[in-house]
Amino acid sequence: MIEALWRPFLLAFGTSLALVPACRWASMRLGYVAKPREDRWHKKPVALFGGVGIGLSLLASTLVFGIAWELPVLLICTMLIFMTGVVDDVLHLKPSTKLVAQISLASTLLFFNYRLNWFDSMTLDAIFTLVWVVGLTNAFNLLDNMDGLCAGVSLIAGVALIAGLLQALPLGAPVPPEVRYLAILCGATAGFLVYNVHPASIFMGDGGSLLLGFSFSAATLSTGAGDLARPDVISIVAAPVLVLLIPIFDTTLVTVSRILAGRSAAQGGRDHSSHRLVAIGLSERQAVAVLWLLAAVGGAIGVRLDYFNQGAAALSAGAFLLGMALFAVYLFSIRVYEEGDTRVEQGVLTPLLVELVYKRRVAEVVLDFCLVSACYYAAYRLRFEDPEDFMKNFQNFTASFPLIVAVQMIAFFVVGLYRGVWRHFGLADTLVVTRGVVFGAVATQIVILYAYRFFSYSRSVFAIYAVLLLLAVTLSRASFRLVGEFFQRQRQTGRRVAIYGTEDGGTLALSQLAQHGDEALRVLGFIDEDPRRAGTRIGGYPVLGNFSALSLLVSTHSVDLVIIASPQVPAERLHNLQTLCREHAVSLTRIHVALEEIVSEESARPATAATVVPFSPKAQS
Repeated sequence: MIEALWRPFLLAFGTSLALVPACRWASMRLGYVAKPREDRWHKKPVALFGGVGIGLSLLASTLVFGIAWELPVLLICTMLIFMTGVVDDVLHLKPSTKLVAQISLASTLLFFNYRLNWFDSMTLDAIFTLVWVVGLTNAFNLLDNMDGLCAGVSLIAGVALIAGLLQALPLGAPVPPEVRYLAILCGATAGFLVYNVHPASIFMGDGGSLLLGFSFSAATLSTGAGDLARPDVISIVAAPVLVLLIPIFDTTLVTVSRILAGRSAAQGGRDHSSHRLVAIGLSERQAVAVLWLLAAVGGAIGVRLDYFNQGAAALSAGAFLLGMALFAVYLFSIRVYEEGDTRVEQGVLTPLLVELVYKRRVAEVVLDFCLVSACYYAAYRLRFEDPEDFMKNFQNFTASFPLIVAVQMIAFFVVGLYRGVWRHFGLADTLVVTRGVVFGAVATQIVILYAYRFFSYSRSVFAIYAVLLLLAVTLSRASFRLVGEFFQRQRQTGRRVAIYGTEDGGTLALSQLAQHGDEALRVLGFIDEDPRRAGTRIGGYPVLGNFSALSLLVSTHSVDLVIIASPQVPAERLHNLQTLCREHAVSLTRIHVALEEIVSEESARPATAATVVPFSPKAQS
């Protein structure tokens, strides 16, 4: 079985390893490169035809091993979507044109009975199949926003899908062509990834990302004959979602954030999950590694959910999805759109929807409802590990479930759980959670004792439930603070820097620091006289306060360097700052933007050009 997989993998890997440099040379020679833009991450032109290397390696390897003749519909549709992407890389097709191609090819798969088989209704299942294929195809396309991200996640997802499909095979059964196709796809992607890790020398382009998204979405479909059937409805839906969670997660995050900001969902930008991770202090490599890790965890849980202990796997899946939801909320709170953007100010949301979106308490209540439900179910699963014992007590669970939810939510409200702020969660808040959990568990037992005389109920279930809920609620509330502190430690270490000014000069100061790549500097945050900006974030860094806050930082030796980024600082304020920094041996530097008059001819109108004086950490006033 292993030989049937590693040989196609190695052939595709070697072919891709040889073809990608040739594609890079052709791309640079023909001028088909990804140029630096405001909504792109790279800073220099990069070759675009990496997807051509993946596509040609896939085609050649499937022909050599005869898979092309076993899966003609899948391969033809994949090659057509690949060609659509390559044409888009060269001619820049309209989004509507690409969408028509995607829907047409997804419909072709459906015509040949490639289906999700999630629903008994053929019509409903057909609609969801089309949405699944088109949605995942675009999800992988959007995920290709940072070096190595899309290729790495694709490789992890491919391995997880292969593992899941192999687990479903009867002992001694031959490896299906779909699995060998995935092995070839993984090999071709791995060969490309060698050249795509940061700093990437070539991008896959739309040709590669559309090919990968379409292939993986099709690999999760099944045909009427020879299905690799999954054991139950939960795994039918949850397993592929978990395996392919990162592209789904990133697309959902980007789409929702753009819609709420009044932007077009199809518009590019630096608002993806990877960009947000960089904005809070991770390097590009670290951000990609975090998403790779999450993809691996999701894939492992998806495989486990498919073919191992259903109860434990379901709990693992629920906990992971809840953690990803909290992670999404944290990423969503990171400021990625500049203030003053008219697209944000002229948002398309109604006032009522805006009010609901920003009601943090509503989100907390919904989260606690999910935690109470999951912990009570987990307590029964842990108390009655044997499936027969669990089913014997399942009626007790269903009868008491509404009571535990109602009483526990009221207990949380009574003890004041919904008054704190997550990012300031501390020991006092932990005591509040403890009181709420104990109050809820005890009160529920009293109600059940009154209603059912506690007949056949296990008291140990409530003890397990209380412990699980205490841990779950505490970790969920502390998550923002823990994650924030973790990412803060990932920031560069060295001389502590405060930037005075948050307008264009502040952004310029950050870009100058990034261009110089001085790892001996650590930005603490911004100083701004506008009190409304206090507590907000710019480029991932907080606004620390006004001049008084800066004076405190300097006088307490909490900062080593102050950069004046505001072009309009009153003379008296500037003199006071100079004196303060001199007294406490703190360096003071200023960003200058000079206008230089340029005259080409005597009759020509004078023109001006902006010149930025390079940042020098050693310069002092």
